[in-house]
Amino acid sequence: MTTAQKLSFDVQLSDHARTAAERERVLADPGFGQTFTDHMISIDYTEGEGWHDARLMPYGPLSLDPATAVFHYAQELFEGLKAYRQEGGAIASFRPYANAARFNLSAARMAMPELPEETFVESLELLVQTDREWVPTTPGHSLYLRPFMIATQPALGVNYPSRTYRYMVIASPAAAYFGAGRPVSVWLSTEYTRAAPGGTGFAKCGGNYAAAFVAQRQAVEQGCDQVVWLDASEHRYVEEMGGMNLFFVYGDRLLTPALTGTLLPGITRDSILSLASDLGLTAEEGRLSIEEWQSGAESGELTEVFACGTAAVVTPVGSVKGADRAWTIGDGTQGPVTSRIREELVGIQYGSRPDAHSWVHKIC
Repeated sequence: MTTAQKLSFDVQLSDHARTAAERERVLADPGFGQTFTDHMISIDYTEGEGWHDARLMPYGPLSLDPATAVFHYAQELFEGLKAYRQEGGAIASFRPYANAARFNLSAARMAMPELPEETFVESLELLVQTDREWVPTTPGHSLYLRPFMIATQPALGVNYPSRTYRYMVIASPAAAYFGAGRPVSVWLSTEYTRAAPGGTGFAKCGGNYAAAFVAQRQAVEQGCDQVVWLDASEHRYVEEMGGMNLFFVYGDRLLTPALTGTLLPGITRDSILSLASDLGLTAEEGRLSIEEWQSGAESGELTEVFACGTAAVVTPVGSVKGADRAWTIGDGTQGPVTSRIREELVGIQYGSRPDAHSWVHKIC
């Protein structure tokens, strides 16, 4: 855990916050990442001075010099987590210190300053407490939190990283990313690569996602919902689905691709690995080729496949398509193990299941 001086947040409340009626219209059908709450968090960093000028302020545009480093060299990173309206009305987040640790892991890779974990969590708490009325009450909906950091030095030159940065948090009410329980179809990308050893695959930086758009567009053109990434050297071994981790179900055994430095260390992934034994399942990290995926599905040995991540939680994969192959997993619908894991995880997040691992962090 990083340590630094305690920051005090200056609170500047918005004088143009949405009315209750306007807010309720948004919450009735929020979509995902379309509308944002009334406030945001901002903290500045200067080399030699550290973090300073922490403030909660009205949500609004930023004013940045055209030469600002983030525009030219993509030195930035972000996180994603949610605030949940639990049974009884309390508002909580799920494993925010794990997000704080991953934020700093990404920062180290991107040559950016680490943010103290306590400051990271405090910034989330302050924003959610201030905009608590934006946390949905509809089952399955939540308030999506997006902490991010950008390089702000207005200078061109690739010989050194920026000397100034800004950390921010914005929030958006969100419905289910995919329809709950709706199986997705996936396209095997053999033409494009998401990440290579020694690269930024494990970091949650925007460049990884920008490079993925062309393959995701190709997946849609092929009639699929999402792209599945394969390893960079042989294009044979499964890595991720879009920006989500994958699990393969063999009866009561779970297999997920091992973290090699090219995969994002998902917090939902890590939680499922821990939950498996609670549910009478075994879980392991390993390697799976597309040939093994296809043969396992066709023989019936592989019974289910699901993807997991903060936005979509747990999403079944129903069918797979590649340039020279296609197959269905099981009967193409959500299987019982996938359902059970999703119900357990969501139950913990929303407070209807016991939190044996102390993952739930109460906010207000």
